[in-house]
Amino acid sequence: MPQLTQALVMRHASAMSEDSERLARALIRFREADSISERELAHRTGLSRATIRLHESGDGRLPLPFAARRFEEVLGLPPGSIPADERETRHLGLPPDPGAAAG
Repeated sequence: MPQLTQALVMRHASAMSEDSERLARALIRFREADSISERELAHRTGLSRATIRLHESGDGRLPLPFAARRFEEVLGLPPGSIPADERETRHLGLPPDPGAAAG
């Protein structure tokens, strides 16, 4: 059973990494196409420059739900199209993201 659990964790991590890399490429392409800086993208999304850098790095982390929604708005994507890490907000005591797609 521990091997099965480990395999599931590895599969989940791999999927997160792919989603993270896909988001990073989309953000970078968007900035390059609009010839804007990280600072301008941060302004447009209402997120910090550190958050922009983190998600442009494609380091495997999924954005928090509110950040995913901001990215979707700026990139012109439908709500719920960017996977978000719901686990990250549970310990913060934040209410569920009203813009998140029901699933």
